[in-house]
Amino acid sequence: MPDSTGPESRMPVATRPRARALVAAGLTLAVAAVTATGCASAEEQVPTIGYGIDNVVTTYNAGTVDGATSGARQAFVRVQPGFSYTGPEGTAVSDTDVGSAHPVPAEALTIAYQINPAAEYSDGAPLTCDDLVLTWAAHSGRFTGPDGGQLFDAAEVAGYTDIDRVDCVPGAREATVVFRSGRSVVDWKSLFGATSILPSHVVEREAGVDDLVAAVEAGDVEALGRVAEFWNTGWSLVPGELDLSRFPSAGPYKLESYSEDDGLVLVANDRWWGNRPATERIVVRTKGEGLAERVESGEIEVLDVAEGSVPGLDVAGWEVAELPSLGVEQLILSSTGVFDSAAARRAFAACVPRDQLFETFGTIPEHTGAPLGVVDARFVARDDLIYPSVATAADGRYRQPDVAAASAAGPLTVRIGYRAPDQQRRDMVSAIASACEPAGITVEDAGSPEFTSSALRRGEVDAVLAGTAGADGSAGSTERTTAMYALRSGSGSNFGGFANSRVDQIVDQLAVDGSTSATLALAGEAENILWTEMPTIPLFNQPRTIGAAEGMHALDPNPSRSGTGWNMDRWVLRR
Repeated sequence: MPDSTGPESRMPVATRPRARALVAAGLTLAVAAVTATGCASAEEQVPTIGYGIDNVVTTYNAGTVDGATSGARQAFVRVQPGFSYTGPEGTAVSDTDVGSAHPVPAEALTIAYQINPAAEYSDGAPLTCDDLVLTWAAHSGRFTGPDGGQLFDAAEVAGYTDIDRVDCVPGAREATVVFRSGRSVVDWKSLFGATSILPSHVVEREAGVDDLVAAVEAGDVEALGRVAEFWNTGWSLVPGELDLSRFPSAGPYKLESYSEDDGLVLVANDRWWGNRPATERIVVRTKGEGLAERVESGEIEVLDVAEGSVPGLDVAGWEVAELPSLGVEQLILSSTGVFDSAAARRAFAACVPRDQLFETFGTIPEHTGAPLGVVDARFVARDDLIYPSVATAADGRYRQPDVAAASAAGPLTVRIGYRAPDQQRRDMVSAIASACEPAGITVEDAGSPEFTSSALRRGEVDAVLAGTAGADGSAGSTERTTAMYALRSGSGSNFGGFANSRVDQIVDQLAVDGSTSATLALAGEAENILWTEMPTIPLFNQPRTIGAAEGMHALDPNPSRSGTGWNMDRWVLRR
């Protein structure tokens, strides 16, 4: 089970302090799994819960650049478990079903990983240290091709680049991870976490590599090139096109099917060694699949979306929690094209109505937690005790439109992209356009159903409206690692291509020094640079609407990048 206290012991959504009940007569949510009639198919009679998320699932690999911004983490958090997961409080929580990880005495930070002897994939292959070697190799940034480019299209390198080696005897159940001297990474518990460990035996088979561990140890570029090619693209998910032999699971659920009509179907994994899932079948429905209509028809019983993102959404009769995400809604700006100068980026920021955007799109009227507001820091969360000091770098600037300052760069046309349909982001772009027009800055809505944050690199847009590190839906954690590395040069999640050597040094230092004094000094210095260079424009913590149909139990809202599906194997629907 993914929680030592047992997810069943947590408060159901209806009684959590921040939850708000919305009850209205006249709408009855029918549940196929419970109300199936004698003429229903056998599949429909399997206990089923529909789960709706405000993102798309285009890959089984959440580690790639596009995978990390997709809904893969939310969909597969209990399909691809790791040594930890991001819990509802935003911290890394150990998953002892998979195994244990603990530091051992050594000159450099050294972590001993012990895999549960019973752990195996749904195809019968054992979970071994080879899988950890694959994870490290893909995220290490160490392996380049003949052209000098990275072989692996990894989004996150934080922590993995600091690993010197992974000692692994192929096929063994233990691994020793040795970090480079002086690089005692603070956030090491998040490494090899949920959705980061993928089946190396599938890669070996599909890439034609007999011994992945040997290839990594030898730095065999030819073999690793084939490994990387499959890791980058071999786990793509297209509705109606699914070779299940490529998608084994090491979690309580496994992938059964994926189609436009039936959605992404997860079923209980018979080879799972832990507690059997409380509900046999989860159907994941994604952005663009008519979430509002499926809620009304009773096809969805759990919903985790950005507030206002789903047009026509009516959750009457449900228990609903509205709470701030740990991720920050932001504009990520290109460092080329119209924004090839910091002056142009500052001019655009001068017309973005951040106060208005927060008041209109970022407030949660009944929120009783830490005060919300416009976010003025990128490296420190708004509820961090040192946030007020770090945020002073913004000095109250860029809150209200300043037409004179925005006009300084001359006429500009700025294309803002986001994953559509998304009513809230569409309205935000419209508000920005209205505020910037008097300054001679034309804002074009470049949202589309096929959009990914990678479009910024390709020059297809000038800015992206997204969450932390370019995520489309649920994002963030209490660890600052993801947000920092999204502004470090060379990081896959740095979509705008921002590069500043001093910021790189600060990121590297904060990765190994989490003390309050270091964070206060270094994060403050970084913000001074970032408000001058303006690679991003932070807005506010994205409000989330997390709802459950009547009769749902053991659902615990999770506003982090894991999403509320973090404990879907404990969900139960009782009518």
